Amino acid sequence: MRLLKRGVVLAMLAAGLLTGLQAQAYERDKTYKITILHTNDHHGHFWRSEYGEYGLAAQKTLVDGIRKEVAAEGGSVLLLSGGDINTGVPESDLQDAEPDFKGMNLIGYDAMAVGNHEFDNPLSVLRQQEKWAKFPFISANIYQKSTGQRLFKPWALFNRQGLKIAVIGLTTDDTAKIGNPENFTDIEFHKPAEEAKLVIQELQQTQKPDIILAATHMGHYDNGDHGSNAPGDVEMARSLPAGSLAMIVGGHSQDPVCMASENKKQVDYVPGTPCAPDRQNGIWIVQAHEWGKYVGRADFEFRNGEMKLVHYQLIPVNLKKKVTYDNGQSERVLYTPQIPENPQMLSLLTPFQNKGKAQLDVKIGEVNGHLEGDRSKVRFVQTNMGHLLLAAQMARTSADFAVMSGGGIRDSIEAGKITYKDVLKVQPFGNIVVYADMTGKEATDYLTAVAQMKPDSGAYPQFANVSFVAKNGQLTDLKIKGEPVDPAKNYRMATLSFNATGGDGYPKIDSKPGYVNTGFIDAEVLKQYIEQNSPLDVNAYEPKGEVSWQ
Repeated sequence: MRLLKRGVVLAMLAAGLLTGLQAQAYERDKTYKITILHTNDHHGHFWRSEYGEYGLAAQKTLVDGIRKEVAAEGGSVLLLSGGDINTGVPESDLQDAEPDFKGMNLIGYDAMAVGNHEFDNPLSVLRQQEKWAKFPFISANIYQKSTGQRLFKPWALFNRQGLKIAVIGLTTDDTAKIGNPENFTDIEFHKPAEEAKLVIQELQQTQKPDIILAATHMGHYDNGDHGSNAPGDVEMARSLPAGSLAMIVGGHSQDPVCMASENKKQVDYVPGTPCAPDRQNGIWIVQAHEWGKYVGRADFEFRNGEMKLVHYQLIPVNLKKKVTYDNGQSERVLYTPQIPENPQMLSLLTPFQNKGKAQLDVKIGEVNGHLEGDRSKVRFVQTNMGHLLLAAQMARTSADFAVMSGGGIRDSIEAGKITYKDVLKVQPFGNIVVYADMTGKEATDYLTAVAQMKPDSGAYPQFANVSFVAKNGQLTDLKIKGEPVDPAKNYRMATLSFNATGGDGYPKIDSKPGYVNTGFIDAEVLKQYIEQNSPLDVNAYEPKGEVSWQ
């Protein structure tokens, strides 16, 4: 009986899908022009950089110009974000990204995928941000555990020239692992690719869109090689029915997705040069790096149910390169012509910028060299910035050693004056410094587990007062403070609440008897350490090969 019923359901579903395909609203033999604009991983960069790059004021000028151009040709524009509006610039962080969302309203964003960093704050803050935004936050695969209901709209629908366009939102299922576990007690993330199949089917049955797109925050990994990260856009595209999505507007890995060859991105994409997006299983995949450095532009022609990509480009937003002359002088020069800033946007954002700046531009110390906190370093190798942060945590907790995931380090500090703003850019998440007292055996087990975290991920660990050689999942010559670990001796480890509660997949230690939450915010601990130890000598924090992997 069950088999018969299932057969009837499948037959009805097939009939429904056929009916859906036959009921499209577009005119036969008419060519529609649709331009998809996209950005991702904004991370609080509502204002131009110190070198006059990017910022929402220039972005508005650029988008307004494209809208006017497309409209003159009889086309329509859809502007999408791949998410992660939150976290990265103190002026924004201190104001819960209010200037960012209000600036995006003024530009005219149509929809935004929910990114993992939207959960850096409690859900109440995210709901407030939804109220500020005049565009929907979409994600089909985020559910409330207690009710089994989705936390956000799974899709948004748009009418352009009589065409019905559906945009599905999806969020990396790594979010609960790489975010603050305290914010996910009643939230769960379903597998995006599996959810996408269900949602596409549901859309075709109920909404019958002419075009289906996805705005995702999942990452682009060449040839689907995602390492210790959750699967991203490439893997999902390959798992879906061929061509079931016209395009995936992505984010999360913060790359310019410009392909050098099949399944291989350009390593050092030069702003303003041609960009070929990825295509997998008949689905275009795009991503516009980060911070509003680019606006991606995909010009499509839709005719008789087919979407054809006519032209694609990443448009730099006042990006500059450093040029050094024979006399040793250097300056920053634009890659492409200057985009003027929109006066209306400047009027909106200036009060927010001034309010944040007043709180942040206070000198707290100085340093005699570069402290390395760049994403391309702290997720791959030990750095002096990692050592500095961990030194501050050990000083506050009287710990013997310290560990944290490299993904928690978000910026470098240059030689010279250090301000409170510099500190908050390095540690923007507001994690709590914690410590745990453990035996040498427990410390060995913990360090062995953490040492398995792979490079090229936020989980890659930074260590202080620890040395070892890792091979085949085991540690040899393990020492703490230069002495071999005694299994019976007690040691104190400092870390952040994020890692202690299982963030980035680290072993949970928050329920152990020797665990203490100090209540001190990581950035405040770093700030005080700099104040007490300034001027800092970068050489004192330089890694000397203490830890190695074979």
